Amino acid sequence: MTSRALGIDVGGSGVKGAIVNLSSGRLASARYRVKTPQPATPRALTQAVQRIVRHFRWKGRVGVGMPGPIKGGMLMLANNLDKSWSGVRVHEVFSRATGLPIIAVNDADCAGLAEMKFGAGKGKRGTVVMITLGTGIGSSVFVDGALLPNTELGQFELKGKRAEVRAAARIRKTQNLTWEKYVKRLQQYFDMLEMLFWPDLIIVGGGISRKAGKFLPKLELHAKIVPAALKNEAGIIGAALSVQGIARR
Repeated sequence: MTSRALGIDVGGSGVKGAIVNLSSGRLASARYRVKTPQPATPRALTQAVQRIVRHFRWKGRVGVGMPGPIKGGMLMLANNLDKSWSGVRVHEVFSRATGLPIIAVNDADCAGLAEMKFGAGKGKRGTVVMITLGTGIGSSVFVDGALLPNTELGQFELKGKRAEVRAAARIRKTQNLTWEKYVKRLQQYFDMLEMLFWPDLIIVGGGISRKAGKFLPKLELHAKIVPAALKNEAGIIGAALSVQGIARR
């Protein structure tokens, strides 16, 4: 019987889950999504995770991708969640509530792991950087297939502000930016990224990757830049993969 796990991807606007076939990297169920509670406190977000677990009547292992660096199961920084999450051991909170074994991993690391195993980064050597453009900017960095965990490449300064405050996909909508203006901000962001890391490949994920044709061809970079092959499912798939120990620190 094919091994499966429940993957849950916690975002700033939505919490999405699905059962994943761990051998193929394909969803073994339809996605189920609930709105991220506002404020996204530990109690409120735990209830959202419980809803997803109950929806699937799931009794096995669960991987959860969280927006922020996680060390030893502890969320170190919560930029796009309620600040009360900082310093909380995520897996313990969710495990107590669900009664299930939980592994918590940085959400962009989840997406990157999925892309490297099944998507646009499969078989790629050298330095590969995945950037997720959503409520904020997430990142994962790989060198010859090995993950450098918990990078936060949406947090460096760009034009006097944190990069994700200028160039996240949410900013394009909230500031009603044209694609032309948004591309200029992305160009500034990826120029800085290249100066710092000189990657061989950049993978762009998040919901906006469905519209990659509107902005990726207009960027002028040294590295090859491609949309995520798994699109917005990468975070769910990577979260599920983490239960195998693929994302162990």
